[in-house]
Amino acid sequence: MNKVLKFIVGRLRGCGYAFKGAVLLIKTEPSIQVQVGIAVLMTSLGFYFKITAIEWILQIFAIGLVMSIEGLNTTIEAIADFIHPDFHNKIGFIKDIAAGAVFIAAFTAVIIGMIIYVPYLV
Repeated sequence: MNKVLKFIVGRLRGCGYAFKGAVLLIKTEPSIQVQVGIAVLMTSLGFYFKITAIEWILQIFAIGLVMSIEGLNTTIEAIADFIHPDFHNKIGFIKDIAAGAVFIAAFTAVIIGMIIYVPYLV
């Protein structure tokens, strides 16, 4: 197999693993399931209010940001629990920081949603 074909096959295989990970995340994590529900609701509102292309870009970015950070948070928590299953102050600190990152992303998404939808509701 030549280098280019091997490279392409490797990237496609990597995409398959990434897709599998996304599916596992959605199937097994209640927090992501809530995020998916909110994403569906916000997407429906976007179609209902016929938001602009720029508003779609901002909304999709916000949804992707929150879900990505939530996925990283889930990963950090799983690694921390694997490394140290019992309570430990440092592990708790690490988990709190990761949860804080999700909070910042979600808060940012709420602000973006308000900037987009408040004018349509007023």
